[in-house]
Amino acid sequence: MIRSMTGFGRGEYTDDQISITVEMKAVNHRYSDFTIKMPKSFNEYETALRNILKEDIARGKVDVYITMRKLKGSDVVVKYNEEVAAEYISYLKEIHKKYDFADGMTEAVVARLPEVFTLEEKEDNTEELYPKLEAALREALKRFIESRETEGENLKVDMLEKLSRMNELVLEIEKLSPELVEEYKNKLRGKIADLLEDNYIDENRIAMEVTIYADKTCVDEEVIRLKSHVDTTINVLKEGGAVGRSLDFIIQEMNREANTILSKADAIKVTDIGIELKTLIEKLREQIQNIE
Repeated sequence: MIRSMTGFGRGEYTDDQISITVEMKAVNHRYSDFTIKMPKSFNEYETALRNILKEDIARGKVDVYITMRKLKGSDVVVKYNEEVAAEYISYLKEIHKKYDFADGMTEAVVARLPEVFTLEEKEDNTEELYPKLEAALREALKRFIESRETEGENLKVDMLEKLSRMNELVLEIEKLSPELVEEYKNKLRGKIADLLEDNYIDENRIAMEVTIYADKTCVDEEVIRLKSHVDTTINVLKEGGAVGRSLDFIIQEMNREANTILSKADAIKVTDIGIELKTLIEKLREQIQNIE
């Protein structure tokens, strides 16, 4: 199956404790390029996530966005620093003895002193979180691939129509080639007859001139190669898979043959067909840029 390089997918894992959402989107790129934005608690698993993406993505610039939301409990915990509290109390007792202050030291007083109690972010158990993260990622990846395949199939249908039209044009050139040579021969005969008073025409000279003309304007080899490239492209599209790079090479060869046909063309009919061929090839090239 043919896949487009553009696509979108969304996956989510939710239980009674946590909700993890993964969103993926991609645009054209010559190679595979992954950018993953996620909470820092998942950073240690970035390599594992990239390996999962590489399993199903051959080309494209893919942006992955991961968010996590806790459904129960608090993200912070209270920490009691006993050593700091003990040091405060020791100094307060010393001040009380030295200056004979009234003893007003209570738990509430000590609790309000800096660094005795602190709020710290609760650490996540990443070993428990990873399977949930992987489940969300794989669901997003599945949807992402499905969207690529849907768009890819639409591209394939349109490209096959263009290739069918190209086959028709190549056949037209193939049929025109011998007619053009014969037409040139008759024109040449008429011109020579006009120039010669006795209307004597050297048939050998005519044959030689026609042969030279045919050699200069013959596009048989180009037509054969172009037909082969078109057939190959059709087969590659039907077989499917990650064929973008292969098709990119083939389209360059098609363009080369079409250019040669246009450069050799000595008739408006062939030139018009060649221009339409070039137009179709350019449209195919643009579409191939979006195939994985």
